[in-house]
Amino acid sequence: MTDIPAVLALHYQNDVLHPEGKIRLGLAHEAQRKSLLEAAAGLLEGARRRRWPIVHVRIAFRHDYADCPRNMPIMRRAAELNAVRDGHWGSEFMSGLEPQDSPSEFVVTHGRVSAFAGTALAHLLRDCGTRRLLVGGVATHSVVEGTVRDAADQGFDVWVAQDACAAADPIAHDAALKSMSHVSTLSTVLEAMDLLENGS
Repeated sequence: MTDIPAVLALHYQNDVLHPEGKIRLGLAHEAQRKSLLEAAAGLLEGARRRRWPIVHVRIAFRHDYADCPRNMPIMRRAAELNAVRDGHWGSEFMSGLEPQDSPSEFVVTHGRVSAFAGTALAHLLRDCGTRRLLVGGVATHSVVEGTVRDAADQGFDVWVAQDACAAADPIAHDAALKSMSHVSTLSTVLEAMDLLENGS
């Protein structure tokens, strides 16, 4: 393992971030969207400039939602909304936040709360030789918190770029950040990149 961090960019997708998207769990208003998009773009740009690996994680289900876990209301709701169907606009990454054609950028597709559940994410990160993760995504109290907890349990040193995360409910957002502070380091995109680049 090395000290070179990897960035996890979680659910920067059309159905989650676009004004016409079907999922409203992550963003409540346009000012919040603008701020989140700027921070998320900064997260990706900063990682590319430093040549850090980036794993873009998206949620997507089959056209018939046969692979959608019905034990969770949040997943049942995605199916009811006909959201994040694989191969459709909603499951695609938002313009400006999409992966680049680069050997250091990867895409992982999942269908659970944590990005580690049912995927090869842990193996991919270890193949990249990293033990440190910088995480941003939507929604803070869902995929972000679920993934951060899994990563910490698996031995990764996790940092959360809190300005690159969002939730429609500010109370849920703040509560998730407070909860994650017990298993990760909270910072802004710029502060985290500076500290991680210098080996903190």
